[in-house]
Amino acid sequence: MRHLKAGRKFGRNTPHRRAMFRNLAGNLVLHERIRTTDAKAKELRRIVERLITRAVRLGDDLTVDIGTISDDAERKRVMSARIHAQREVAKFLPKKMERTIDEETVEEVDLVHKLFHEIAPRYVERAKEGKGGGYTRIVKLHNRKGDNAPISVIELVGSAAPARKKAVREEE
Repeated sequence: MRHLKAGRKFGRNTPHRRAMFRNLAGNLVLHERIRTTDAKAKELRRIVERLITRAVRLGDDLTVDIGTISDDAERKRVMSARIHAQREVAKFLPKKMERTIDEETVEEVDLVHKLFHEIAPRYVERAKEGKGGGYTRIVKLHNRKGDNAPISVIELVGSAAPARKKAVREEE
């Protein structure tokens, strides 16, 4: 019996499952929207929400410039909290991933930096309002042709990536 055993196994052993979710989480942070199966998206949501929450909990310390803090004790506290949170997130996320811009251009992105400096500041106000979480959205699409697996898109709420349906409507 699997009492109190949260999470799906996906027919993989622990290191394989962990590596799969590290890569999925890294791709979600990199692209802010990915397409995967429903089950993987639901598990990935648990992981990514924890990573974003870790960054958002810094609150005002997340956006403050350390050079502007005059009190040495306060500066040390802010730096210590920020470094600790970044190291905790870096334990799970891959350090860097490459994003293809066009056929010839490849850009290397530091995922921890992107999470803390681009993604988390969007959600600081959301956390202050007491909503707690809700940083991702899962949209069900269709079933995959080969094995009839349900496919969905998992995306960060308020991401800059354009929605596919909106883009299709604009073309018409």
